[in-house]
Amino acid sequence: MLLGRKAKTAQELTALYGALLAHGTDNDARGVAQMIPGVQVSQIASAMRAMESQGRLAKANERILDFQQSMDISKLWGDGDKASADSMTMDTSRHLHVARMEYRRKQPGIGIYTHVRDSYGLFYNQPIVLNDRQAASAVHGVESHNATRREDQIKLSLLAVDTHGYTNAAMSVAKFLQFDLCVRLRQISERMLYLPPSIKLPESLERLRTGKVSPKKVKVGWDTFLRFVASIREGRLTAREGLQRLGSAAKGDKLHSTADEIGKLLRTIFLCDYFSKPEFRREMHALLDRGESVHQLQRAVHQGRIGTQRGRRRDELWAISGAHTLLTNAIIAWNTMKMQQVVDDWKARRQPIDDNWVRRMGPVHFSHINFRGTIAFELERFLDDLLQRMPTTKKKTQVAPF
Repeated sequence: MLLGRKAKTAQELTALYGALLAHGTDNDARGVAQMIPGVQVSQIASAMRAMESQGRLAKANERILDFQQSMDISKLWGDGDKASADSMTMDTSRHLHVARMEYRRKQPGIGIYTHVRDSYGLFYNQPIVLNDRQAASAVHGVESHNATRREDQIKLSLLAVDTHGYTNAAMSVAKFLQFDLCVRLRQISERMLYLPPSIKLPESLERLRTGKVSPKKVKVGWDTFLRFVASIREGRLTAREGLQRLGSAAKGDKLHSTADEIGKLLRTIFLCDYFSKPEFRREMHALLDRGESVHQLQRAVHQGRIGTQRGRRRDELWAISGAHTLLTNAIIAWNTMKMQQVVDDWKARRQPIDDNWVRRMGPVHFSHINFRGTIAFELERFLDDLLQRMPTTKKKTQVAPF
């Protein structure tokens, strides 16, 4: 998947794995070459450029996810129809054109926006600018994932985000794209109900802070909003591009007004479910907590900062994000495989094991992994499957002249 073909030699494979480490960690090509004996810096640098080809990292990531989801233990963590999305900050040089100051730690960096399934595993990643609204990336990740799923495959029906990952317009677009955007609101002022003028609250809820929704604004831009969503579903417009047009600068436009009013109604329904259904609230918080636990693993994979000479091109930024996601998923899949082996071994011994125990154990541990040191790849057992088969040349038979 990463090469776009089978490797020609074992040396090419080793250089490819070194390039994956150089892109996905805080190390560079020179540092990785010192960790892998027998590989030159030029070979790793060449493989890093080849890995920047669009779509290769995403396809390799899908293979890792399918492997992790094929294990029975992953079904205990979730059905794969729910996910969470959040951004993780990578420190970088302030001279990088997309670098922004991270307001908490006062360090320049970029954001890596990732989507995490309820059964663990990152299925979408994107480099973003810090401190910007992330609603467009949140909706785009789910829509791009669902668009590639067949009819017999599970599609995402719910995405949990934090305050930066939603807008009213994003909630309305997500609903019309057939999934729910659920948000954990940070500000108390945002936890208010929006109602049409024809609906009155009961006496027990009169003290709540409420706002008004204009049915007239919904009606005026309804047809335009339907065409807008249909363009996203047909692939003529990506969800990210569409929602970026519905930002704060679009206030006053009839499309923005319709999407905003519908989003207010959807947020009201969500808040009613959030505060009245403890199981729903607990499930949403569990999704967000799993995303945070994956962020801890991501930070262990990339501990330092992006070098001053890296990330200056768009393709390189996407390669850094994709390689980092691929390495994280590889660790999650490896941990899942080892946990599945332990569970199968216990069952073979007829030793009782409660599924609720396993359900509360996540495959995001990394204390048993050494991220530094000499790295060796045992390729001998897999060379027949990984390398191209060289065509056998037939010997030419000499014909005696007449």
